[in-house]
Amino acid sequence: MTQPNRPTSPIKASTQSFTEIDEIKDDIVLLKDYSAATVIEVSAVNFWLLSSEEQNSMIYAYAGLLNSLSFPVQVLIISKKMDISAYLDYLQEKVNKTTVDLMKSRLNSYRDFIKNVVKKNTVLEKRFFFVVPFSPLELGVSGANPKSLNKDYVISRAKTALYPKRDNLLRLLSKIGLKATPLFSQELTEIYYNLYNPSATGRRLAPVESYTDVVMTQT
Repeated sequence: MTQPNRPTSPIKASTQSFTEIDEIKDDIVLLKDYSAATVIEVSAVNFWLLSSEEQNSMIYAYAGLLNSLSFPVQVLIISKKMDISAYLDYLQEKVNKTTVDLMKSRLNSYRDFIKNVVKKNTVLEKRFFFVVPFSPLELGVSGANPKSLNKDYVISRAKTALYPKRDNLLRLLSKIGLKATPLFSQELTEIYYNLYNPSATGRRLAPVESYTDVVMTQT
């Protein structure tokens, strides 16, 4: 006796439906609601190694930077567990190549120390970003209805609005001693790809210009 086929529910949504990014073009991240952003990565500073005077100076300089801005920014911190397996393999390779017994013993001790530190403590890799946003409302009355807008026109206006703000923020960060780097299309694509596809080590992508097909399509 065969069982009757049970009706199956249609797929109502896919992962792509929850991905807010519509396109990354000309170093601009365009979202589905036609808002946009440009991203700057800022190097970390070992704050606790600074003297108290240097700490206070950096705090006041950073506060002055934020208070001087005439546009909104978002501060983003990405934390993930650091994978040091490659570093441990590098140390083991040094041990294997070392012929001096004393040096080999010290390298082994150092390697064991690193392994124990990672085993007992979660070692995190942190990356710091400034995100400068663009709202379709900056386009005036037409921005109130994003569906009526042309994508290329929005990207063009977003570049006009965001590039000067990005350059100004880069100069301000440099003045207070922070190394800041604007993220271009390749770096932006890799960051967002790894955020949506997390892994222990992250994945490097081929040059975005080399892709001949759409990676994600909305269904």
